Amino acid sequence: MKPRYKIVIPARYASERLPGKLLLDLGGQSVLQRAWQQATNSSAETVVIATDDECIVDAATKFGAEVVLTAQSHQSGSDRIAECAEKLQWQADQLIVNLQGDEPLMPAACLDQVAELLHQHPDCGVASLYWPVNDVDELNNRNAVKVVTDTHNRALYFSRSPIPFYQGHLDAGAADSAGACWKRHLGLYAYRLTALRQFAAMTPSPLETAERLEQLRILENGGDIQMAEACEFIPAGIDTAEDLNRIRRLVNP
Repeated sequence: MKPRYKIVIPARYASERLPGKLLLDLGGQSVLQRAWQQATNSSAETVVIATDDECIVDAATKFGAEVVLTAQSHQSGSDRIAECAEKLQWQADQLIVNLQGDEPLMPAACLDQVAELLHQHPDCGVASLYWPVNDVDELNNRNAVKVVTDTHNRALYFSRSPIPFYQGHLDAGAADSAGACWKRHLGLYAYRLTALRQFAAMTPSPLETAERLEQLRILENGGDIQMAEACEFIPAGIDTAEDLNRIRRLVNP
């Protein structure tokens, strides 16, 4: 039996590198609408957009989405989802998938996969996915977050730097030629609501602040994140105008 789960799309209007990006055009629809449509193609029983801005409320309502208005003070999408869950009075054991609004090409199969992954590991509060890194430029790209995992495929650490470091090789290119392998973390999470509440109650941690990666808050506080390789390739999301143009070419080749 497939797990019952809900999807929440945190949708903050402001963006440091590409302001208002969620409402920009992507092949005749907004970036946000594309992400929402991908979510509705999954097995999720509910898809909700959680936002801090009336502009997104209006736009999402027009294309038929359920929307919850949340506080503007949240520092992360996970915090915003926690407030959304409280407002909708979801049960403590609810499984929630966090789909970022700037991931308009997320395969529906990966949404189902990450929910199933968490369902299969009842001792774990969070699950996420990765994809092999096969390009040195991607490895050195600070926007491509890397993850290292243990023998049970649970996360040990996340970083914007190339990890692990392969001693004895002059650079990443040499390590790659020698058969080294890295994993790019995909910003897709499944939470148990109890774990999400615990996360939201914690203060930002030192490593989280240093790397600007909220998932490190979970690891620093002794939590576990179950990982798996994605069942389908997930194109990188939209952070910059260059990213938007790249995805526009994929949508309208």
